Amino acid sequence: MATIKVIVEYAGKNLSAYIPDAPIFTVGKNLNEIRTNIEEAISLYLEDNPSPLEMFGGDYTLELQLDAATFINCYSGIFTKSALSHITGINERQIWHYAAGMHKPRKAQVQKIQSGIDRISKELSQICIL
Repeated sequence: MATIKVIVEYAGKNLSAYIPDAPIFTVGKNLNEIRTNIEEAISLYLEDNPSPLEMFGGDYTLELQLDAATFINCYSGIFTKSALSHITGINERQIWHYAAGMHKPRKAQVQKIQSGIDRISKELSQICIL
């Protein structure tokens, strides 16, 4: 099964998304809306194109890819900058800089963010509320 990358970017109060090398793009208020809208955009593209791009030729899954600023801003209602600092080990001031787009994190910092999110996701998935 192929994986189609969907690039999601923070656009003020909304998110925008597109598939590289394909004429498919959308906007939405959150990631669920982006996923729904991009699936609809793909469906419309396939309806209107008798010879679609090869990437849509079989089974595929969509992988939403967010840069650090988009992630931080998208989840700011769930993770404060302080919480992200605690989860990732990155200085809170630096996280503010990433969110504001003042600095772009180095690869090692991106890995720290991803590792922190992976750890908290795993921990949360193992909880059973009584």
